[in-house]
Amino acid sequence: MPARRYSFEVNRVSAAAPPVLFRLESDGTQWSTWARPLVWQSRWATRGDDGGVDAVREVGLWPVLLREKTLEYVPDRRHVYTFDGFSPVRDYRAEVMFTPNADGGTDLRWSGSFAERIPGTGPAALAALRGVIGFLATQLAKAGNQAA
Repeated sequence: MPARRYSFEVNRVSAAAPPVLFRLESDGTQWSTWARPLVWQSRWATRGDDGGVDAVREVGLWPVLLREKTLEYVPDRRHVYTFDGFSPVRDYRAEVMFTPNADGGTDLRWSGSFAERIPGTGPAALAALRGVIGFLATQLAKAGNQAA
């Protein structure tokens, strides 16, 4: 029996323009400046082309650093990544979209999908990921507002 799949979507609005938010979210070194208290340390484990495809960032607090690998990278518009290494879920894929809005700011959409690793754990993993991404999206929008 195939593992159950789950998905979520979080939406926020920021006064900052898409390039500002994109830089903060896609740069592996910037997360510790805006994602606290969840992320105290952030760095590149591997650099892709200017942080693009195949780049791996490490975020968290040692000894628990989550590795995220960039799959798709469209500057100022779209960043797609997955977990690299151990993960509590399988086949995780997240997409962050930065869409200019009529007010000169950004409509931020952060979505993700995954399969449960252990049968029956999907609802708890969904609640946890939705909560974490919701918090991160709020922090990112606030950081953008301060930079705008």
